[in-house]
Amino acid sequence: VNMSNLFSHLKKVAEQRPQATYYNVDMLKYQVSTQGIQSTPLNLAVSWRGDASSTDLRIDYKYNTEAMPTPAPLTNIHFMAAVDGGVNKLQAMLPPATWNPETQKITWKIPELSQRSENGGVGALLARFQLAEGPSRPSQLAVQFTSEGSTLSGCDFQLVGSGYRLSLVKKRFSAGTLLAGCFSCHSRE
Repeated sequence: VNMSNLFSHLKKVAEQRPQATYYNVDMLKYQVSTQGIQSTPLNLAVSWRGDASSTDLRIDYKYNTEAMPTPAPLTNIHFMAAVDGGVNKLQAMLPPATWNPETQKITWKIPELSQRSENGGVGALLARFQLAEGPSRPSQLAVQFTSEGSTLSGCDFQLVGSGYRLSLVKKRFSAGTLLAGCFSCHSRE
């Protein structure tokens, strides 16, 4: 860290907000791109099954402690999938979800997943759609979430030297949009 640049930045922030008792400074931001199921904190399997009159969507998920050096809960998890084929009616949604007829998307929201969650963070989302213009084509599943208190890379930050100290180091990661394709797509006969 170039301490004179940091000091100049803090001085500028202090002039802009003289009433603040402390100032947050982002010291390190990075992006990690890894492959393989072991590297993702939320493992997914998506299955579409359907015919001309209905479509079943099943999303199996599993919280993965092995993806993080220090396992931390995933929060504010949103699962979103588009369903075409002229959805007439939602016959079932487990757990309850939100259907937006304008965008033709279903959204499930789970507040938190961790190893302490029910079934150790393993579960399934299910929906059955009645169609007017089927069959429906499988679409990608988009998933978003955040996590506080851990990183995926194991990267850490430490300030070494006298005269300066860190009062707080926050670790956070988020999935802007994690995409999952169709794991199993079948037509019913």
